[in-house]
Amino acid sequence: MSVQQALEWAFRTECAQLELPEPPDPERGQGFGFGLEYVLMQRAALGCKIDGGQYKMGTYTHEDAEVIAATVSGMPDDLGGKRMAIRVAELARAGLTPDWMPGAVPRCVPVEMKRNRYGDHATTVVVGTERVLSRGKWRTVEVRACPVTYHPYPEQIEAARRDYEAWRRALGSLRDGLQVGGMLREIEILGGLPKTRPWDRR
Repeated sequence: MSVQQALEWAFRTECAQLELPEPPDPERGQGFGFGLEYVLMQRAALGCKIDGGQYKMGTYTHEDAEVIAATVSGMPDDLGGKRMAIRVAELARAGLTPDWMPGAVPRCVPVEMKRNRYGDHATTVVVGTERVLSRGKWRTVEVRACPVTYHPYPEQIEAARRDYEAWRRALGSLRDGLQVGGMLREIEILGGLPKTRPWDRR
């Protein structure tokens, strides 16, 4: 299965949990203990499968799902660290990919709308006055304009797409780690990744 399918299986089907290390407390003399990743490496060193049953029963989580969760927990800081690990796990648990705002184009829209019995109208503001000659008399009239904004903001679209690209890079790192690590017993991770820049339809 692909790394995205494996993540969804581990977190959604097997209900694997992230084991994120807590920061050490120097006042209590606490350091980092042994994490799930270390325990799994020790199991792998045994060279045999640990008994766990064939099907999910009760709170049993498949060993491969634990390996996947431990790999996600160890997300490198340059790929987002704990924050990205949590994001990857949450998306996998929900069976989603990050919202890269497909089809989003900044549009010029009024800042505020008002509704009356004739329908919806853009709110206008006074931006100045002008003297005009009307029916032979000089009159002072208000110059009004409609304040506008762009929605969604271009920065919002760019941020959503950067988030997608960061998530995809994280999945690439997880895929490589799971393939090279050789700790999965029954699952094989294939090379596929979600689309690169799916918003570029060229």
